[in-house]
Amino acid sequence: MEVLEKNRLEIVQEYISKGMDCPRYRELVHQLAEIGKTTGDEQSEAMINYTKLNDRRMTRWDKTFKIPEDIQQKLQALDKELMFLVITESWCGDAAASLPVVNKIAETSPNISLKVVLRDESPELIDAFLTNGARSIPKVIILDEANNEIIGEWGPRPSIATQMVADFKEEHGKLTAEFKQDLQVWYNKNKGQNILEDILELLALE
Repeated sequence: MEVLEKNRLEIVQEYISKGMDCPRYRELVHQLAEIGKTTGDEQSEAMINYTKLNDRRMTRWDKTFKIPEDIQQKLQALDKELMFLVITESWCGDAAASLPVVNKIAETSPNISLKVVLRDESPELIDAFLTNGARSIPKVIILDEANNEIIGEWGPRPSIATQMVADFKEEHGKLTAEFKQDLQVWYNKNKGQNILEDILELLALE
């Protein structure tokens, strides 16, 4: 059943109050990686290894992703008070590439705040923002706080990667481990620019 927009807004506001800031989330992921655990309901060896890998990936993205000067100026001049609510888990490879970029966008603007919640602890929230019926992550929900209005959502992948996944599934039926590795190579080559473009378009800054 489709969730009414009013209900979606109420759910988003509830989870914003439960959310953690990005540094706290990053510290959580790092601590879990150190002790061999992961966020989420599935504490498998694979998920734990993904968490360790993504902890390193996010650190690398923090160091390498740069917002061009002209875009920084646009973000700094943004006159809307916005909240980015990010739904994620530590084992998610797409999230490891995306969250550092989204967070840097938020850090650049004095009028953008960011909170992170975990998908498996937020079933009501993720079920209000499904992707083709699936609880896909990461998801970024953008709330205009002054007008109390959801103005956009992004995820689980940047637009180019979304098309790559759709094309591969159409040809092969499902994603393979090799394709997922190729996708990470694409993320590294693209250097976060497609994510930046997508978010700027949602903010009407592109």
